[in-house]
Amino acid sequence: MTMETSRLILRRWKSEDYQPFARLNSDPEVMRYFPSTLSRHESDMQATRLQSLILKRGWGFWAIELKATGQFIGFVGLHYQHEASGIPNAPFVEIGWRLLAEYWGEGYASEAAQQSLHFAFQELGASEVYAFTALQNIPSQRVMLKLGMTNSHQDFDHPQLPKGHELERHCLYRISREQWLESDTTVI
Repeated sequence: MTMETSRLILRRWKSEDYQPFARLNSDPEVMRYFPSTLSRHESDMQATRLQSLILKRGWGFWAIELKATGQFIGFVGLHYQHEASGIPNAPFVEIGWRLLAEYWGEGYASEAAQQSLHFAFQELGASEVYAFTALQNIPSQRVMLKLGMTNSHQDFDHPQLPKGHELERHCLYRISREQWLESDTTVI
């Protein structure tokens, strides 16, 4: 399955995406709100896992490319957080993104995320979608707000980070189907 916006294509992963994805995951600036950068092997394993979830469910964290050039620029999409995840309000559909730094500030994350929200609410029939990030990650929180999400004020300690880790504390944002419909968001 492929989805398009005015400037982007959201699609399944290709083998040629692995190298730029590894570059993205090894960039300290991109990964500053994650526990660490990823090795090439770790990055390849993550891409394979993301692709297998798309093949299994028909949706997930899609690779995104620029329509104009076919250039892979990162991923945006949806993930299912299980009840046992340790994250407040789980189970739920999560929205997330990660882009190569040279494509920041162009509105690509918001554009692709809007398409992902459309898919979540129109195709999956989700009643709400959540997003979370480290409290320090103001850029991602700005994208969440741009999408019409609101802070749930349910900050939590990420269950996969050790106690006392500088990124342990996370915020949780949410948008309901009704909020999404009322916000008059259109797929770009």
